[in-house]
Amino acid sequence: MALIFKIVAAEEWRVAAAAGVFLGGEVDRTDGYIHFSTAAQAPETAAKWFAGRADLTLVAVEVDALGPPLRWQPSRGGALFPHLYGPLPLAAVAWARPLPLNIDGRHDFGDLAC
Repeated sequence: MALIFKIVAAEEWRVAAAAGVFLGGEVDRTDGYIHFSTAAQAPETAAKWFAGRADLTLVAVEVDALGPPLRWQPSRGGALFPHLYGPLPLAAVAWARPLPLNIDGRHDFGDLAC
């Protein structure tokens, strides 16, 4: 199972879980799609956009469950990033867990396979 990852404020994720769907954060709604990262991209995404934030949830999403609304588009340095053009159905979520900070202030992703 191929996974992509969404870093989201914990409170936003709680609201989405209660609603049964995630419509994206403020930047997602502004850009018109939900930003995701691959496992290799996620640490850089966290450092660039969420540095020092301890109030985050890491959400793993099954690529195959998203279908055509998921597009891979160039972004930082020409790397392809996954973007979802539409809401994220919670049925596509493999897992969600807190994304804590290490003592060095960087986010601790742990094992992204589980």
